[in-house]
Amino acid sequence: MKHLNLLILFSFFFAGSVFSQSNLQTVAVVNLIRSEAITVGQLRSEVEKMETSVGRTLTRDERRQVLDVMINERLVLQAAERDRIIVSDNEINQHIQQLRAQMAQTIGRQPTDAEFAQAIKDETGLEVPAWRESLRRDAIVQKYLMSKKENQIRASIQVPTEQEITSYYNLNRASLVRPQTIRFSGIQILFGADNASKTRARELADRLYREIGSDLSKFDEAVARGQAPGSGYQVGAMYLPLNETGQQAVGMNFFNAAKNLRQGQVSNVIEGVDSFYIIKITEQLSQKFLELDDIAQPGTRVTVRQFIGQNLLAQQQQATVVRASEELVRELRTGTPFQVMEANLNW
Repeated sequence: MKHLNLLILFSFFFAGSVFSQSNLQTVAVVNLIRSEAITVGQLRSEVEKMETSVGRTLTRDERRQVLDVMINERLVLQAAERDRIIVSDNEINQHIQQLRAQMAQTIGRQPTDAEFAQAIKDETGLEVPAWRESLRRDAIVQKYLMSKKENQIRASIQVPTEQEITSYYNLNRASLVRPQTIRFSGIQILFGADNASKTRARELADRLYREIGSDLSKFDEAVARGQAPGSGYQVGAMYLPLNETGQQAVGMNFFNAAKNLRQGQVSNVIEGVDSFYIIKITEQLSQKFLELDDIAQPGTRVTVRQFIGQNLLAQQQQATVVRASEELVRELRTGTPFQVMEANLNW
């Protein structure tokens, strides 16, 4: 029996070694300005992400398409390096600050570093350092594209006409609906994973709730104090649609508590996943079919007309950039500055 167990153990070890060696094999080499290998393991990683996304195993031809995308990216990055195109840390930091500002606008306050990192991981599956590097690569690709095709891209983009905006509105007006929405001002007391942290947060939440009572001015005073450093809690305001999207954004417990409040009413202490909350409803908006000159989203000044125009322009820009990118890649692939080991696509 011992010999049999050793044989089984050896077979597993041998299979693992073969798999590891297979991952180290080269599936393609890009050599526009220098030789850069793409390994089977790197390709497998991208294929597995795609398979998770589509919910099925990719065919060999589809794996080849994924490989072509990887080759194209490396060709562009090498071309950008050849042309001395770089993206500085300051440019990346500015982009990250813009994303944090957008998140702050959504949640009504500045996100903590931990909240921002978790949001990035939820969206991309990457930790912040890896995500930051992917930002740099994407920015280099975009900067190189604009250095070569900017005039072509700008000449191809036209501002949508009033007729195009009106036509889009008429075709889609049934779906242009503002759901029933509330606006609330909130106090948030964060807690950590340990019981002691949660207990301290609950004590602070209960103390604030007792202090506020039914006096709305006391709530406003507590919110004002929360804007100063050292208060022990955070404050903010946001619009919450009373639909599935809103429920997913804030969680069932918070959603149910918020939707049952009247305007001007202060909630009890609400327990969330990592925070306790006390909120006050400051505005209630009923469901409404939106006209062209209505505000598209509460809390902004953008009308439906402007919103449609911006989206039509963005669609046109995206299509133009895609065409320019495809043309640029065809130019870079001229002469075949890469080699594919077709046999290593079989697994």
